[in-house]
Amino acid sequence: MSDTITVEGTEAGTPPETIPVIDISRIAQMIPHRYPMLMIDRVIDVVPDQSCTGIKNVSINEPFFVGHFPSRPVMPGVLIIEAMAQTAAVLVVQTLGPEAEGKLVYFMTIDEARFRKPVTPGDQVHIHVTKIAQRKTVWKFSGAAKVNGTLVAEATFAAMILDEK
Repeated sequence: MSDTITVEGTEAGTPPETIPVIDISRIAQMIPHRYPMLMIDRVIDVVPDQSCTGIKNVSINEPFFVGHFPSRPVMPGVLIIEAMAQTAAVLVVQTLGPEAEGKLVYFMTIDEARFRKPVTPGDQVHIHVTKIAQRKTVWKFSGAAKVNGTLVAEATFAAMILDEK
């Protein structure tokens, strides 16, 4: 697997920009979430101010599987939505630059959430988020989570970025 991704130029005729894949160490610098609430392991396909894809490797060792459901472990849908939000937060920081690193991001709305199939240990979830709109510190996104190309969850959500750290 490659260590870099190619980002399309923003103006016609602009050559593509190469950005390193955002690994877990860099994610931890960009957003304030930590284990056990850090829900993404890597971010790929970054197109600043447009979209990106987060990767979540689901392990049986996740703390939520102890109680959700011991006889048939299923990743809670709200945590899939949280993974969408964290992926979007990485996109926001990548778009705004280093001054946005570590800022708190709060959900404002979650709309049209649909859970299509269970996510279970061993799955690798690809969380694609696309920016729909931005007004000052409020950003709106659509998100779709897939396992092996099959849609498992989707939602539209908005979040506010705060200057406090």
